[in-house]
Amino acid sequence: MFGNWNVRSLYMSGLFTIVARELARYKLDLVGVEEVRWEKGVTVREGNYIFFSIEKEKYHQLGTGFFVHHRIVSSIKRVGFASDRMSYIVLRGRMCNIVVLNALAPTEEESGDSKTVLMRN
Repeated sequence: MFGNWNVRSLYMSGLFTIVARELARYKLDLVGVEEVRWEKGVTVREGNYIFFSIEKEKYHQLGTGFFVHHRIVSSIKRVGFASDRMSYIVLRGRMCNIVVLNALAPTEEESGDSKTVLMRN
């Protein structure tokens, strides 16, 4: 099962473990997460999940990533990051590849500039 979650931050101590525990509780295999606010480009294992993220700015803002259950890790062909708001993962399927896009859309409160930049990318 696939899912999507705006975690708002994985930067604070303990939040990473809590998120992985919740994903296991709901028995999700692949989850796109937004606003991870992670500054290091990492592939980290937590419980039954592997977390993929890319190094971004040092101010703990935005960022996307994927939690992938160890059962389907062998199906991963590629993980890519187009920007701090957009990432994708390509999985090998039986008949064709599966591409999952993870995008963080700007909120109403954000300036028009951030919305315009997202639309151009």
